[in-house]
Amino acid sequence: MDIIISNHSDEPIYAQIENQIKALIMQSKLKAGDALPSMRSLAKDLRISLITTKRAYEELERDGFIVTVAGKGCFVAAKNTQFVREENLKEIEKLLTKAVEIAAMCDISQNELAEILSYIYEEK
Repeated sequence: MDIIISNHSDEPIYAQIENQIKALIMQSKLKAGDALPSMRSLAKDLRISLITTKRAYEELERDGFIVTVAGKGCFVAAKNTQFVREENLKEIEKLLTKAVEIAAMCDISQNELAEILSYIYEEK
């Protein structure tokens, strides 16, 4: 599992870890039942504090992405399809917000933007 930490990001390190693991799960690169590296091992590999990896794993567990089995470690949880849908909707909303911001800067109307979206959607 490749996690890349950016010291130049405004995002906290634990959130970078959390978001990258979420992405791997959402893209099915990590599947239900797959073991995650131990918190200690991940902290050592990334050269960060154990507390930071612990926080990332706690957030992932809180959000239902992973489960912790006492004495065994952390594993990818079975996908909750409604939760996966909600996460995807949040990502789409973020991307569309960015598109609207760019369109506004370029004086592109809502109708023009809707046409572009319709065209792209039909192409897929």
